[in-house]
Amino acid sequence: MHNFGGVATASDFERAHLIAAVRGATLEVREGEIFIVMGLSGSGKSTLVRCLSRLIEPTAGELVFDGKDLLKASEAELIDIRRHKMGMVFQHFALLPHLNVMENVAFPLFIQGIDREQRQERAQAMIDLVGLKGRERHFPAQLSGGQQQRVGIARSLAVEPEIWFLDEPYSALDPLIRREMQTELMRLQSVLKKTIVFITHDFDEAIRLADRIAIMKDGEIIQIGTPEELVNHPATDYVAEFTSDVNLAKVLSARSLMKPASGDAAGYPKINAKAKIASFSAAIVDSAQPFAVVDGEDEIVGEISPRTVIDLLSGKDWESPA
Repeated sequence: MHNFGGVATASDFERAHLIAAVRGATLEVREGEIFIVMGLSGSGKSTLVRCLSRLIEPTAGELVFDGKDLLKASEAELIDIRRHKMGMVFQHFALLPHLNVMENVAFPLFIQGIDREQRQERAQAMIDLVGLKGRERHFPAQLSGGQQQRVGIARSLAVEPEIWFLDEPYSALDPLIRREMQTELMRLQSVLKKTIVFITHDFDEAIRLADRIAIMKDGEIIQIGTPEELVNHPATDYVAEFTSDVNLAKVLSARSLMKPASGDAAGYPKINAKAKIASFSAAIVDSAQPFAVVDGEDEIVGEISPRTVIDLLSGKDWESPA
């Protein structure tokens, strides 16, 4: 038994020869967003996502889902929530090798006791959604890694989950298939609007997918923010180092680089303040004139020059006006 006299620090745990996988983690996942948890190996990100589903029991705190503290839910209530409201996809696909694609996708519906006709209809819809129509009778050994991952995704979606946990689902895939699966996730999200908690150690993957990112280190959440907020305003040197090699043009928006609008701005081509630099860099450099930056109401809020964009793309030092 160790009495730390309050909140334990990393050095307290080290002196006690203990490892705190997750400690003092406070976060809120918003409905319909892709919330990414990232950090280096051993930072606690996978433990955190397993705590959110109570696959690992948190030792303290609250875990509120749909207004109910899951730490107070009975075993039967928790099983029901997992079966009907949560979907999970892990790094290892865990497909049942003796079942074909249709049977694998329908398996959680079989566990729920749904009749054969209904579960096959639902499974077929998910198979079509992930682009595997025509492979319903194939077995996992007959599929590529990317196709197996799609089966895992279809299976987790078959229960129509309210929240979807994805723990490094693409890390075992080669780079081309990985990018294809990232695109597939964004397509699915545009259709399904799921609440997603996605674990990764790859910042490029995170900035491509995330609405917001939580960065973990030694079991603690160091900072939560949008990719742009993390790059513009890192809370610690660790976060700054974590984001140092990112492609800034893919992260930063026009708002990050704009200057106050001049009197000529009304005559310039317009670009939305939220547009990423990469999406209009070629156009502004070719135009050889500034762009007017506008908000959602089409009101001019600033301007951005070709030289500013060129400096960013060439790696020159820059400073956010925010």
